[in-house]
Amino acid sequence: MTILPPDLDPELVERLVGTGGGALTRKMGIEFLELSAERSVATMPVEGNTQVIGLLHGGAHVVLGESLGSISSAIHAGPGRYAVGIEINATHSRSITEGLVTGTCTALVLGRTLCTHEIVMTDEQGRRLSTVRMTNMLRDR
Repeated sequence: MTILPPDLDPELVERLVGTGGGALTRKMGIEFLELSAERSVATMPVEGNTQVIGLLHGGAHVVLGESLGSISSAIHAGPGRYAVGIEINATHSRSITEGLVTGTCTALVLGRTLCTHEIVMTDEQGRRLSTVRMTNMLRDR
């Protein structure tokens, strides 16, 4: 069950619920646990998201990070506005071959036109796997 802020834009809620967060998010098994502009959390299984030698694909870390950063920015943008990613980077610190990854997204800047979030991916023991930083531009519809 995803925890959503009570004042969330109904159109955004409809899009999130109707698409499950988007086709790629569903394919990767990402499950949103908590969503807000300031802090969001989601999990993703390693299984099905590995590269050729069995490690979690670096791009999977980025997809989890971008999913959290984009939704958090869209929540901050509010009704009649939307977020578009303009920059993302990732540092991979530790590999993983099985289990569940948790992404925790924390706002660094929540401005009128830009949002920057840091998303930290950890394993089931709480060890940092990667750090993603994402900046979104906020636009009017």
